[in-house]
Amino acid sequence: MQRRFAIYDVFSDKTLADNQLGVVLDCDGLETADMQAIAREFNFSETVFLMPPEDPNHSARMRIFVPQNELPFAGHPTVGGAVALAVEKGLESVGQGIIVLEENVGPVRCAVRFGGEAAYAEFDLPVLSKQIHGPDNKEAIAAALSIDSQEIGFENHLISNFDGGLPYTLVPVRDLAALAEAKPVLNLWNQGFGLHDHNSAFVYCRETGGHNNHFRARMFAPDAGIPEDPATGSAVSSLAGALIKFDDLRDGLHICQIEQGVEMGRPSLITLEMEIREGVFVSGRIGGYAAEFARGTIEV
Repeated sequence: MQRRFAIYDVFSDKTLADNQLGVVLDCDGLETADMQAIAREFNFSETVFLMPPEDPNHSARMRIFVPQNELPFAGHPTVGGAVALAVEKGLESVGQGIIVLEENVGPVRCAVRFGGEAAYAEFDLPVLSKQIHGPDNKEAIAAALSIDSQEIGFENHLISNFDGGLPYTLVPVRDLAALAEAKPVLNLWNQGFGLHDHNSAFVYCRETGGHNNHFRARMFAPDAGIPEDPATGSAVSSLAGALIKFDDLRDGLHICQIEQGVEMGRPSLITLEMEIREGVFVSGRIGGYAAEFARGTIEV
């Protein structure tokens, strides 16, 4: 049967940049194997499938797939999926609205605002970043990223592992030049990052191209079928824990802008908000723009 789909470019206010997202809007009768096959066919970092919610107080059930498997949560699918659903529900005509997506991680509340060629969506973090055990061998990680081990680390930032909905190994590097050098070495990847689900690396530095931005990053997940990702909201969710730890953030609201995808020619910008009370990370949000690039139908 014919099923409607849309393609969004997420974490930029214009198309032909940022992170591509496939959104399948008609999912009746699709089995998990069908969704995985469609995600492989789109071959974007993620493809999402929208269906009726299990709880009638929510907006939709959303399942998220990378080319190789299903994810419980991801950032750019949440932003793009919320905007796509808001368009489906006619919220564009009133300019804004609230969308609650049932993801495998749990319900995720999103605020969507329309204006201009792109919509802006911001969602509450469903999981607050916590430090976890993970890879920390500096030499092995450097080899897996094809960089010199001396380029890893800046100020007091060290290799760390955090889970903000998905686990990541966070690798700080000294500057933009070191970041540009990074690339996954496939035959060394598991030695550096382990042989387990989602053994992904988020490489970041304090130096940026945009003077209003705070960090530039790259994300590599070759075992998930993603050689490099242009914008990774779930990694930024995990990064929040490292920023709180290494930058010793004080009580209050902290807002960071993370640029990503520049080295791929798909520049993206992710906004991270962290609220700290009495030294405790109590809430966070991730936001960004999403612009519709195309619509069509597929036969499945």
